[in-house]
Amino acid sequence: MDPLPLPELKQDSVSNIMGIFLSTVLSTHLFSIPLELLPFSTLVLVFMSIEGLFVFHKWEPIFHVLLLFSFLLLFVLGVGPFAFKPPSVYLVDFSCFKPPNCCKVPFSHFTEHAAMIESFDSESVEFMAKILASSGLSEDTYLPPALHCIPPKTHQREYVKEAEMVLFPLMDDLLSKAKLSPRDIDLLIINCSGFCPSPSLPSIIVNKYSMRSDVKSYSLSGMGCSAGAIGIDLAQNLLKTNRNSIAIVLSTEILSAGWYSGHERSMLLLNCLFRMGSAAVLLTNKKEASKSSKYRLLRTLRTQTAFEDKAYLTVIREEDTSGKLGVTINKDLLQAAGEILRSHVTILGSQILPFKAKLRHAISIIRMKFIKKSGKVYMPSFKTAIQHFCLPTSGRAVIREIAKGLKLDERDIEAALMTLHRFGNQSSSSMWYELAYLEAKERVKEGDKVWLLGMGTGPKCNSFGLECVRPIVGESKKNPWSDCIHLYPIEAVPSKSPT
Repeated sequence: MDPLPLPELKQDSVSNIMGIFLSTVLSTHLFSIPLELLPFSTLVLVFMSIEGLFVFHKWEPIFHVLLLFSFLLLFVLGVGPFAFKPPSVYLVDFSCFKPPNCCKVPFSHFTEHAAMIESFDSESVEFMAKILASSGLSEDTYLPPALHCIPPKTHQREYVKEAEMVLFPLMDDLLSKAKLSPRDIDLLIINCSGFCPSPSLPSIIVNKYSMRSDVKSYSLSGMGCSAGAIGIDLAQNLLKTNRNSIAIVLSTEILSAGWYSGHERSMLLLNCLFRMGSAAVLLTNKKEASKSSKYRLLRTLRTQTAFEDKAYLTVIREEDTSGKLGVTINKDLLQAAGEILRSHVTILGSQILPFKAKLRHAISIIRMKFIKKSGKVYMPSFKTAIQHFCLPTSGRAVIREIAKGLKLDERDIEAALMTLHRFGNQSSSSMWYELAYLEAKERVKEGDKVWLLGMGTGPKCNSFGLECVRPIVGESKKNPWSDCIHLYPIEAVPSKSPT
């Protein structure tokens, strides 16, 4: 039986699904407008009720003035039951792992080694060579030392070595940047989909850095490329209930644990597209951090469709017909991705689009329906609320399809395309390399908002927003782009889908 072909990306497969997003959100917009006014309306209603009592009992004018002043003060200061807010969560800083040059894997090096591995036949090697040629990756991406061996070393000892190689330098760098001791950390979250050792990855970090006995540690596994955003969501929720705390979120993927040595084409894709990468993020809810932090966390949003069997089976870790473990990528992946992204963006749009844009959209609908039927509906753009976008680095074609659906231009998707080119798909940590790219280019200004989106197995779509709270300069000298940022952006080659 012939190997399964790589699923082709049909024209507008994602953007067509997302294209109906703005009409889908109409009802959400219409209902969200009065909801946004609810706190103010409640305040006015309470004021009018008390004022009515004052008039009924013929109280002196001074009481009416004091009542009005009190309610205006409550509204302006945003205090009281009408404006309860949990403590703000700040992103103090983050670090991205830069693998050593000895881990670089040029295409010729990859295919030459693959041809020498007995478990691959000539057709498998040829297929992987085609995938690399059309992937959008450069010759400078990285694989861990275990996968440079012939045959690759894929056993527990190597998995642990790789984890230590990518996580320890990150912790050192982040703690150094923030001038913190490991014992200052209250919450530790690590996400890694394919490797779940015992003791856990958080335990490895706690042991290495002699962290406190009461540090709260969490390990997230099997969450796919969206796990980085899930880790941030978990940290935010924990910081809401743990006052004056500091959290570290580590996002990584242990590639040697996910290497596939069989012949199934749908499983060989991961060998070609995924590359080394890890990120560490420092978050806190301490008030004094507002002056030194880079960003303030605005909101997180999570969506999943694992309840649907068809979507659930689009990406799944399983054994092939020969009993070799790998990850199958199903033909229905793009359709499932488009549908969950539409649902996710629908909710996000109702939350972040400016009130003025939503009101203008609603008015244009009413005008077209009752006054001028030949008129056009005003379509709000996400760029009215967000200045920078960090999209999934799943491939050039997918990036461009998402951009088409969201009406983003080349500059908006530059960080995603360039990260894919320079570092490959680094799973859950890719979004941080994109943000590092934007910082290295000094494009993120104080007050700017950044949207970071992750999509992973399940399927799951998770995102969060950041607001820059201080000037960010000089990052090009101390992040993973330091030796090459002057070479980017490069001109991207039109994407293809190999068969």
